[in-house]
Amino acid sequence: MAHSLINLTFANMIKWITKLFSSTQKEENIDNMKKYLIVGLGNIGAEYVNTRHNIGFKVLDFLARKESLSFETVKLGSLAEYKFKGRTFLLLKPNTYMNLSGKAVKYWMDKENIPLENILVITDDLNLSFGTIRIKPKGSDGGHNGLKNINLVLNTQQYTRFRFGISDQFKKGQQIDYVLGEWNDDENSKLPERLETSAEIIRSFGTAGLENTMTTFNGK
Repeated sequence: MAHSLINLTFANMIKWITKLFSSTQKEENIDNMKKYLIVGLGNIGAEYVNTRHNIGFKVLDFLARKESLSFETVKLGSLAEYKFKGRTFLLLKPNTYMNLSGKAVKYWMDKENIPLENILVITDDLNLSFGTIRIKPKGSDGGHNGLKNINLVLNTQQYTRFRFGISDQFKKGQQIDYVLGEWNDDENSKLPERLETSAEIIRSFGTAGLENTMTTFNGK
């Protein structure tokens, strides 16, 4: 009889531990679904700050200033944490230079256990007119070296990218100079409104979802 009671107690204990672990795991999964990795692509260094290729950095810097956030130097980049409506947005600026962006994305995705569908990569796009916005749930790199490396390292194209148009107003053979060139006066005058919209897109991605965000902002 005593032996049976011991076995029963032990069995109940195992069930309790299993239930506790399962409950904790579910809570962690829910928390992870409310965590987002927002990656702005760019190159580090003062000479690149105001260049077209650094629009990813510029968007995150704008949001950080607006919300009084501070970037902290961390492994493979600079990171700021933004809390909004129960969501946590990790704003990441890789310090690996554009061509090795995937290394930083993979590291922080794994470290924070962020699901692939909660990643948003902000990048410049020559194929879109200045300030035009296009959000897509997947796609090729389109010749962009940052996206090319992310695709390679993550071994997938199934992550959301936010393309910010920088137009293609350059002469043949001058693409690199144009991309790494600074915004002209007309673009600079229009950037504040575009950056404000970009910040709204980040918030919408985490709170309204991808489909609603695409419907609201694509082409605007």
